[in-house]
Amino acid sequence: MPAHCDVLIVGYGPVGQLLALLLADRGRTVTVVERWPQAYPMPRAVAFDGEGARTLSAAGIGGLVGRIGEPSGAYLWQNADGQVLLHIDGAERKLAGWPESTSMYQPALEAEMEARAAGHGNITVHRGHEVVRIDEDSTPDGTVRVTATTPDGDELLLSASWVVGCDGANSFVRRAIGTEMTDLGFSHDWLVCDVVHHDGRTFDPNNLQICDPARPRTSVSAGPGNRRYEFMRLAGETVEQLNTTQSCWELLKLFDVSPADSTLRRHHVYSFRAGSAEQWHRGRLVIAGDAAHVMPPFAGQGMSSGFRDAGALAWRLDALLAGQAGPEVLDHYTQERRTHVRHAITMSVNLGRIICQTDPKAAADRDLVMKAAAERATAAGTAPPQRSPLQPLTKGFLHHAPNGRPAKPAGALAPQARIAQGNRSGLFDDIVGLGFVLLTTEDPELLLTEADFTYLAGLGTRIVRILASGTDPARTAPGEVVDLDDVYLPFLTAAAATTALIRPDFYVYGTAAGPGAVRSLLDEARTALRATTVAA
Repeated sequence: MPAHCDVLIVGYGPVGQLLALLLADRGRTVTVVERWPQAYPMPRAVAFDGEGARTLSAAGIGGLVGRIGEPSGAYLWQNADGQVLLHIDGAERKLAGWPESTSMYQPALEAEMEARAAGHGNITVHRGHEVVRIDEDSTPDGTVRVTATTPDGDELLLSASWVVGCDGANSFVRRAIGTEMTDLGFSHDWLVCDVVHHDGRTFDPNNLQICDPARPRTSVSAGPGNRRYEFMRLAGETVEQLNTTQSCWELLKLFDVSPADSTLRRHHVYSFRAGSAEQWHRGRLVIAGDAAHVMPPFAGQGMSSGFRDAGALAWRLDALLAGQAGPEVLDHYTQERRTHVRHAITMSVNLGRIICQTDPKAAADRDLVMKAAAERATAAGTAPPQRSPLQPLTKGFLHHAPNGRPAKPAGALAPQARIAQGNRSGLFDDIVGLGFVLLTTEDPELLLTEADFTYLAGLGTRIVRILASGTDPARTAPGEVVDLDDVYLPFLTAAAATTALIRPDFYVYGTAAGPGAVRSLLDEARTALRATTVAA
């Protein structure tokens, strides 16, 4: 009989690694099958957002973020003449408790996650094996059987309760589900050059887009000591002509980079595409990361969206395996993640259309509009209005108002700030722990029934009473914390609520005020999680 595990992950890039750690830390047995014998040694993505950093921290990687990454800082767009078209301040409020964007060296991040997984008793990794067959049987336990082969033709037979495809844009698992990518029709080839400088130069701004119709180009941080330069392929150029060392050094002169002061570590031409899968799961097969969506890099949301998938999926699979949820939670996963990621893809495409403009007349018109907006903002002493690639969830496992829409702040990312309890202080997740959180200003003993306590305990819920910042932490009772940064009490006040139920992936399920409304909120969540009867 093949070795059995709770979850089998196909693909061991950053999303597969993160999902494996999140599940294993919940006590689930995880098997990973990866076709490549070794991790790819060069960076692809160069940044993740604050929510991604928070999810990495939940997987035990948070303390390493400063070693493999650095705050991205300001993001500046200029035209060919060096005039500012757009300035995105890198010092925005840290909603998730981490920098809004972290520039990182991807191989170092993957090495840290792989090292942690190697010491985890719940994770088994099979490198050098390619999945060639997936069979779902009709037995009561719903086993999925997976066949993988080595290049020599040796077979590896495995079985799992659930299979997740984190196997990239050409996903085998997605094909097994029977769904394809919906292509948004936006694609451009860009030459990517990864460079290490030896002259001690600094970069201000740290991240720069040059919207030059003669050659759209980019200079961004790729983590401490590493730099990424990108150049768009123009009409009349072939990929073969562009993708040479000589071509790289010629183009790098545009940024005053030469072999005398720098090392070109690698170069490659990527075709940036945009699209997402229509169906993210079928039966016991699920997809995440690039297997479910691809996008241009201009909003910096590619890797972050994959991390978001992992966070949303880990707690759902854990609840399914525990018999605490019905299969509808994966319908919710598809609904909320597909809708959420399409906004990021659309914004990435819209930014790409601005950057990739090679018609001089259209580029001049663009410059006039964007410069005027920047000048008006400067005169008013404000920043130009900016749409965020991140939006609240609008579908899925959320508390809905009678009109069928999420009842705000349901669907919003819950803030993370510093709290104190006894002689300890730090970020909320580090002090309280992970999982469902019931955050309240009321006495839980007067707020909840015995049945509520039993249900919440079964979910592993942290019940936290939040106290005002002036409270002495040494006088807190068990379950009480002090709101050091004055974040949580204003958050509840703005929602006209005393209590919030927060999901394990840090999104607000819903809020309520008073014992009756809180119990109704919990009853609704209980019903939504177990919409179909599941044997415990």
